[in-house]
Amino acid sequence: MLMSGAAAGEYEWLYQEFTDGAGDTWLCASFVQGLPPREVLHRIDVVPGTVGDFGVEAYAADGGTVLIDYGWGTSGGTAPGLLSSGTTMATVFANIKGDDFSLLIDGDPITEFGLYGYSYRSGEVPEHLLPDLHELGLDRDDFTENAVPAALAFASRATGVRFSQRNYARDALTGASDHLQ
Repeated sequence: MLMSGAAAGEYEWLYQEFTDGAGDTWLCASFVQGLPPREVLHRIDVVPGTVGDFGVEAYAADGGTVLIDYGWGTSGGTAPGLLSSGTTMATVFANIKGDDFSLLIDGDPITEFGLYGYSYRSGEVPEHLLPDLHELGLDRDDFTENAVPAALAFASRATGVRFSQRNYARDALTGASDHLQ
């Protein structure tokens, strides 16, 4: 069952935004279905307007919120139960330490896999949305040239949250997330 139909090309801009000139990517983005930014921050005890060594930006998106970490943070990855309670959440994490995707529904880990190691997937339903994974080229174990944009598109499809450059250009709610690291 194909969800929202997002394509990898729709998220190339976000991938490039968090990739340096040397080709290293530093991105942790969580797509949270149906919740506004303030509620997303509240669930992880982030106070808007605070500053710390680590932080998050919560952007209003079509269908929910996209939470982006900065300062090496991984708030979405460390607080998935809080963020996915009563809803669906997908996180794409990519940096020099690893590249991972996780999908949770109401706190349950549905599927988790490395972007370059799909056969090592885990979760309650590891083949969840397999047609989408196949269409986006994420169901392979080799180097996929557009794995991060494809994973972002899969996060969009799995949650129904669409995040565009227009959404990113708007002001985000930001706050310190040091307590989550």
